[in-house]
Amino acid sequence: MERVTIDQKRYVIIEEQQFEQLQEIAATKTPPQKKLTLTEGKEHVYQLIDSWAKEQ
Repeated sequence: MERVTIDQKRYVIIEEQQFEQLQEIAATKTPPQKKLTLTEGKEHVYQLIDSWAKEQ
């Protein structure tokens, strides 16, 4: 790991393998997206359409 200063800003240079490991760790910490069933999805879409129609 090396530190570089460019335009009075500090940057860290790491190996690609370490970077990929950091990305994997960060990806495991993010919560997965909630999946909707077809009926739940339709209800959600209709609610969004109604709210958009009221705005106009």
